[in-house]
This record gives sequence, C-alpha cells and structure tokens, in this order.
Amino acid sequence: MVPEGFSDLIGQPRAIALLCRALDRDRVPPAYLFAGPEGVGRRTAALHLADLLLSASVSPQPALQRRIRQGNHPDLLWVEPTYLHQSRLVPVSVAADQGVTRKSPPQIRLEQIRQIGQFLSRPPLEAERAVVVIEAAETMAEAAANGLLKTLEEPGQATLVLLAPGPQALLPTLVSRCQTIPFQRLSPEDMARVLDRIGQAEILHHAQVMALAQGSPGQAIAAYNQLQAMPPELLTRLQQRPSTLRQALDLGRQVAKTLDVETQLWLLDYLLHWYWQHHSSATSPWLLALETAKRQLRQFVTPRLVWEVTLMQAVDP
Repeated sequence: MVPEGFSDLIGQPRAIALLCRALDRDRVPPAYLFAGPEGVGRRTAALHLADLLLSASVSPQPALQRRIRQGNHPDLLWVEPTYLHQSRLVPVSVAADQGVTRKSPPQIRLEQIRQIGQFLSRPPLEAERAVVVIEAAETMAEAAANGLLKTLEEPGQATLVLLAPGPQALLPTLVSRCQTIPFQRLSPEDMARVLDRIGQAEILHHAQVMALAQGSPGQAIAAYNQLQAMPPELLTRLQQRPSTLRQALDLGRQVAKTLDVETQLWLLDYLLHWYWQHHSSATSPWLLALETAKRQLRQFVTPRLVWEVTLMQAVDP
C-alpha cells in the first residue's frame, strides 16, 4: 500500500516502490540520492519522506505537514544553493525578493555543510530521527563535498536526502554512501495529469513550452511563466533574425537592457528549440552561435557584447 502523500507523486512508480519498501521494513538508510531531472517530483518526494520520518504515526497530521513546509520543524534542515551577497549567504528562493542579482552561480557552500554538522551534533528534539534535505547537491564545490563526506560517515540519528541530476554529478565517494532513488521524465500522459491536477492544463497547448520541458512538469511551468513575461515584440524580432548589422546591434542592446542574465539563458534555449523546429537544416551556423552565446553568458562575458556578436552572425546575407 502506498502511504498517503506518495500517492500524488505521478509518473514515478519505481521511486515510490523503493521508498515504500524501506519504510515498510523500517530499513531507511542514513542517506538517499534522489537522482533525476529537475521538476519531475524529487522535491515533492523529499517532502513526503520528511512527513513520514518526522511523524509518530503512519499518516502525518496536517499540522505537522504545514510545519514541515514552512520550515518550522526543529528536526528538519532544508539546504538550498546560495548566493554570496555582501558577505552573507542568500538562498536562491529569496534572492529575487531581496534584490540579489546573479554575479556567480549559486552553490552549496562549505559554511552550509558545517551548519549541517552542527545541526546533527545534537539528538532529535521531537522525532525519532532528524532529516536533512540538500537541493541541487551537484552545486557543491570539492571542499563542501569533502566536508559532507565526513557527515555521511557518521550521520547519527538522521537521514540525509541529496537531490541531484544523477550520480555522475557528485563525487563517487558521496554516491557510494547513498542509496540512489531514480526519478524519470514523465510521459505525455503523466505530464497532462500533473498539469491538469495543479490547474495548469493550458500549458499543454503550447508545443514549444512542452518541447522545452522534456517530460518535466516543473520545467514546463517555469518555461510557460518565462514565456508569458517575455516582451512579445522582442521575441518576434528574435525569431525573424536581423537583416542588417545595425538591426543586430540595436536588438542586442535591447535584449541586454531588458532581460536579466537568467532570462537571457532561458531565451537562448527557447530560440534553439524554435529554430530547430522551424529551420533546422537551413540555420545550423545560427544554432551554433546560440550555443556559443549560452556558454559565454555562463562564463560571465558581458551580455550586451554576447548578444551583439551573436546577432551579427545571424544577419541574413
């Protein structure tokens, strides 16, 4: 029987079976690796697992679930990548609200790993064990990963859950100390069920968004929201490609001025899919230029320069 909570985790029967087997046999390991693409249910599964591990009964009470989702349980530590801003760590989830802009990629830092060690150094206060969830564990630098390794060797009364794209994204020594739970991309039918359930069925009618999502409801929602926020005139101009160098320079300046870097990276993915769908054989040099632009933005090259050079290459002869 699937515990309450896991029953709404659509499209992940293998992950549910493995987790339920461990719970039924009371053989929950000290560490899990939830491996799979972003937006397919890894975070949801981690929340449901925390509900069950921190509850004294088979079915967690709504009050407990609210505390867990609000981060108010003393035996739960939820760790996410952070930006270093003015000598303080700012989690990704609140960075936009605090006006923190992207200067370097967010990551799990050594200081956060030390906080995990401090958190686990005391016995659980309410539950039988503590739970630590580490989102985007692949963003750990080597020093942080080595620090976590020491914690995994002696976790105490705790279960750690690492969320990452796959075992290859982490140090082998970390992976060897975790039980891997695979999460897969959803089928079109399961995508439709998820999006319909959460009131986002209109996304199913946007073929380009669904292509970008690649079987991930979370990525489908993110792409749809990005598309709705994109200035329509700007998107139309980019889909047509400039006809003169002057137009290319003007368009490049407009993109860099209007959009932040994260949105620019999303836009490049969107354009790559759009051109593949509409002009795949005729625009291979242009597609290569878009890929190069993505790499340059990730390396923190000046966005205006990236777009101007990229769009100049796209000028129709």
